[in-house]
Amino acid sequence: MKMTIFLLLNATPGWLRISRAERSRIAAAALEPFTRNGLSLRHFDAEAFHADCSDVAMIEAETPEAYYFAIEQLRDTALITEGYFTVTQIIPSYENGFRAYEAANAV
Repeated sequence: MKMTIFLLLNATPGWLRISRAERSRIAAAALEPFTRNGLSLRHFDAEAFHADCSDVAMIEAETPEAYYFAIEQLRDTALITEGYFTVTQIIPSYENGFRAYEAANAV
């Protein structure tokens, strides 16, 4: 069953101080692990609507291992090591998980 994980992130002032071109370069390098190994990544801006997080990343992974390995790689990138973003919440989920349960258990 494919996992969907929502990462709630908060951009720090350090991120906002650098140019948009530099942000783009750093983000592209940091998010590269999410473009392989059966992962997909979507990004949503939330800063205008939410005080606790500025961004939401929606990650789809074929296995928990694929997700875990990508997060380990992400932690080694400037987005995290330079303090540009903090992770405020991680919400793992399965889309329509109850249906898979019902099908497996003939409910």
